[in-house]
Amino acid sequence: MKSRLGLLLFAVTTNTVFAQSISPTPIPEPFVAAEQLNVGSVLPMSPPDNSQQTRKELALLHALEKSRSAADIAHAQADDAQEDIFIFRNVLGADFTRESLPRTAALGDHVHGNEGIIVNPAKNFFRRSRPYNVDKTLKPVCKVKTDPGDYAYPSGHGTTGYLEALVLAMMVPEKRDAILARADEYAHNRLVCGVHYPTDVAASKSVAYAIIGLMMNDPRFIAEFEAARAETRLALGFELGSNND
Repeated sequence: MKSRLGLLLFAVTTNTVFAQSISPTPIPEPFVAAEQLNVGSVLPMSPPDNSQQTRKELALLHALEKSRSAADIAHAQADDAQEDIFIFRNVLGADFTRESLPRTAALGDHVHGNEGIIVNPAKNFFRRSRPYNVDKTLKPVCKVKTDPGDYAYPSGHGTTGYLEALVLAMMVPEKRDAILARADEYAHNRLVCGVHYPTDVAASKSVAYAIIGLMMNDPRFIAEFEAARAETRLALGFELGSNND
């Protein structure tokens, strides 16, 4: 009887410790709350599905379908799958990795987590259908969702890419132009994928600039940014310098 009771207590204790060990990491509070930036009130209205502008944008997406190469598709699919600050590794080099830069990774994840808080209410306000739900002849090559409530405007991926680019451009101004060009490429790949309109990604750029302006007034962002900046510059061989370099 005692041995059975002992085994039971051992099992309960082990399961409790195991459950505690796999408990999810708490999600940090966003730098910018939804009530601080109502994107729906400041962005231009998205073009209606039956508008001339939407027809022009659909024609552009069809042209991209015809011209995209296998390499273009592979690159767009890779960008579709990755949505963190390390999409800029091809700009900053092989040492720019999550494993070697934990503070930078944490800041990037915190910034990325803020995107949906601002963008999702705007998507629900504008309710712009995805292009492949408007034109069934489109052939998207990246992940699609069957839910018609998965709206397009503004692009969440695009907002994340531009936000992360703006953070990195402040960290490594020596690479500013290349970083911002990579953000444009990342956003453009949403069109190559066939899952967004050009106006969706253009709007995402405006949203990102608005968000970063508010983030820079948050002491928590400044603290995380300074730690990540020092880590990244040292790891990549740049002098620490000042923020105005």
